[in-house]
Amino acid sequence: MKKLVIFFLVLLMLSFYKGDFATETAIVVTPESSLVIKVKTNVNKFDCKFNVQNLNNPIPVFFKVENSKLVFEETSLVLKNSCFDCGSKGINKDFYNLLNSDVYPEVVLKLKEVKIDNYHKNWISAKIDIKIAGVVNSYNVPLKLEGEERMMIKGVLNLNISDFNLEPPKKALGLIVVDEMIKIDLNLKVKEIGS
Repeated sequence: MKKLVIFFLVLLMLSFYKGDFATETAIVVTPESSLVIKVKTNVNKFDCKFNVQNLNNPIPVFFKVENSKLVFEETSLVLKNSCFDCGSKGINKDFYNLLNSDVYPEVVLKLKEVKIDNYHKNWISAKIDIKIAGVVNSYNVPLKLEGEERMMIKGVLNLNISDFNLEPPKKALGLIVVDEMIKIDLNLKVKEIGS
């Protein structure tokens, strides 16, 4: 089985023993990764792709085993809004304005906990706090683990931008309206430091 999956499984097994197990490691998100925010309007759709080479690697990971799950502390993926490319300068500008980037220049995905899905092989359930424009919401996200030495983490998260007090922009005198629902498509290939 994959190195990182075995690592998580061993840690989960340790949870059946009395006492907490706490540890620290670090991962690198490799250039093969992608993170895309998919947006629809009433006439079109577009993808805002994050340039993963602008991530602050390595990412420290702090966790402990608690009640058959991994609980994380201060383990975050920080995404600078300016590193998203939506395909054109005009759409980029609208996207940055939507996120109120002059006041809140980053989107933060903070990993809170992970549980193994006992019913689906290579799947986990991750609790993630997402901070957009200064507002934090929590989500449970199913993630699939693939790969060998480098682990690929795949998942899709549907968000309503109004949950973050964001108003969908309107263009062309209100004829073009951005849908409140957006999709975050994660394909993160990670490697543990020292492995």
